[in-house]
Amino acid sequence: MMRQYELVERVLKYDPKADEALLNRAYVYAMKAHGHQKRASGAPYFSHPLEVAAILTDLKLDDATIATALLHDVIEDTDATRTEIDQMFGPEIGSLVDGLTKIKRLDLVSKKAEQAENFRKLLIAISSDIRVLLVKLADRLHNMRTLEHMKPESRRRNSEETLDIYAPLAGMMGMQALREELEDHAFRWLHPEAYDALTEKLAEMRERNRGLVEEIRQAIARKCLDAGIKAETFGREKKPYAIWSKMKHKQISLEQLSDIYGFRVIVSSIEDCYRVLGIVHTTWSTVPGRFKDYISAPKRNNYQSIHTTVYGPRHQRVELQIRTSDMQHIAEFGIAAHALYKDQQHGLVNGHEFEAGINGDDSPYGRLRVMISSLLEAANPEEFLEHTKLELFHDQVFCFTPKGRLIALPRGATPLDFAYAVHTDIGNEAIAAYINGRHVPIDTHLRNGDEVVIETSKGHIRPAAWEAFAVTGRARAAIRRAAREAERRRFVELGRQLVNSTLAGLEVDYSEEKVKAAAPKMSFKTADDLLAAVGRNDIPLQDVVAAILPQGHAQGAEGYKPTRRFGRARDQEGWFNIEKVNSLKFRTAEIDSTTAVSIGGPSQELPVAFEPGGAVPGDRIVGVMAPGEGIRVFQIHSPRLKEYEEEHWIDVTWDVDPERPQRFPARISVTAVNAPGSLAEIAKVIGETGGNIDNIKMARRAADFTVMHIELEVFDLVHLNHIVAGLRAKSAVAKVERLFE
Repeated sequence: MMRQYELVERVLKYDPKADEALLNRAYVYAMKAHGHQKRASGAPYFSHPLEVAAILTDLKLDDATIATALLHDVIEDTDATRTEIDQMFGPEIGSLVDGLTKIKRLDLVSKKAEQAENFRKLLIAISSDIRVLLVKLADRLHNMRTLEHMKPESRRRNSEETLDIYAPLAGMMGMQALREELEDHAFRWLHPEAYDALTEKLAEMRERNRGLVEEIRQAIARKCLDAGIKAETFGREKKPYAIWSKMKHKQISLEQLSDIYGFRVIVSSIEDCYRVLGIVHTTWSTVPGRFKDYISAPKRNNYQSIHTTVYGPRHQRVELQIRTSDMQHIAEFGIAAHALYKDQQHGLVNGHEFEAGINGDDSPYGRLRVMISSLLEAANPEEFLEHTKLELFHDQVFCFTPKGRLIALPRGATPLDFAYAVHTDIGNEAIAAYINGRHVPIDTHLRNGDEVVIETSKGHIRPAAWEAFAVTGRARAAIRRAAREAERRRFVELGRQLVNSTLAGLEVDYSEEKVKAAAPKMSFKTADDLLAAVGRNDIPLQDVVAAILPQGHAQGAEGYKPTRRFGRARDQEGWFNIEKVNSLKFRTAEIDSTTAVSIGGPSQELPVAFEPGGAVPGDRIVGVMAPGEGIRVFQIHSPRLKEYEEEHWIDVTWDVDPERPQRFPARISVTAVNAPGSLAEIAKVIGETGGNIDNIKMARRAADFTVMHIELEVFDLVHLNHIVAGLRAKSAVAKVERLFE
């Protein structure tokens, strides 16, 4: 176990200005607080916080972080209190220790909802100060190093947590060495048979290829020396977990895996990096598709290096990383390599505020905080966990805006993810995408170097299916949030129309002030909350009307019951008495439109859904209030209307603007001669008359005739009848009829 003076000397070696008294005080306090406590291994408990502090001294962290490491378990596992820590070590260290105490109490491998909620608390804790995360990662690393002393169930839970959460967080912070060690420990305990078999095979290959790594290293070093470049070269075998992951991903055996060994060239300048690259590429043949320049386009965790793969000596594949010594330091230690938290001038102010330009949104920790801020807007814990894992597990592609701004995205990302990465408003208003000047589907996978242009439109209603096109948690969270807001707006508007039409039937003027005054009576905070509940059919409309009506009307409203002519007095005309349709201009039927809900089309702002048989302007229609869904629109002849009680029916009327025509759904059945060209002839008639085929299903096929069910999009009833007449005129068509179910 490290002695007190040894720990202090380790810190003073890299930070001569460290507070020696603080470190001594924290060492003694923690040792006394843990007293005779033992770990599962039988070692004194104090050995654990001491080892955590030692790990952090390897990262050269500040004295406050080292003191926090020594104290990180005292509140949870001893009689010490937050107040006592604040008094003895100051509120800064007290806050850090308190944050770590809260994390320790979280169970991150539990039922999905509980796990997600605990994960949310974890990220909130680490978002307040980067040092909380660094101490927690060191704490987890030491626990994983001593996991053999734990019970099998504890090993499994700790290993799952490590692979799912802590290793990706270390990677996101650029701490690659720490991530690799965490992954290997977790791999060992989660998949012991695979771990043992793989390490045994690697040992055999190491013996068989004795001298190969050194031979390749020396060949690279000689080439650099001949060119007058001062370079350090290293060769190493990749870690077991990294090899196992690649075998799983590529579905190949260890013998088929060619890049088990990696080599690194460390030079003094960026210019030398590219000189070494030129030497390597002119000496050995390159492997196509295996070149990446992370110097000109750094990873999101600030990692910089040139990666290339060549066929080197003995025709062996050689995976090469070329970087400067500064880049190597950052690659190894990640965010811990930056002095942000070591110097008040360039680091933490009051524990968490970074100087702009050093952190901002471009540092790994800055992006972590932005990610957490975005993810916390998820509607429920499970959605939060899904989005967070999407953000933590990713490879990258690099794309450009038309102005040359570099956007880093996970591999498999689409233009929709790109739009949200640029700005949330761009994503919300996206309607089309262009990659390298070519119009592409919104779900196209992006590739490195693509220039992406997003076409936007304000007020655009995004199809629900678009969420499936997003890969990043940020995009998915924003899409779901926008969908919830749009759905709420639609229900509010529907509730407004229902209340308005009902009051109109009772000869009472509608006003927002009346609804606002009625909201508290119905236990709602705002008028919109009340109207949304009406639109969702969560509360009886007559109760809302009674709350809105003046005192003099209240008695007359007590006996009011909605009927299928929702909101009409019983002697008024309803949908049974539509008088006429104005030729092709289906503005409205001549009914009292003030007491009916207007149906404009599939893209309108109300929550309206057309039943499978569809309905088009000119049809007599009925609306049915479906709880939580809004209005379902039925053609009057639809047999499915029988399934609904008439008290759920509401009066609806067409309100189609002839200046902005919309298409509506309809279904027809076509019986055609079973001969080559029949389907083409049918499609030609529909296309030439301006219709759009949405779907075709072969309902029945015989030797001579085929029955097709065709889902169409048409402008109105006259348009539909025109298509039907055109089909009936064709010799290949025996029968055409409309379907209502």
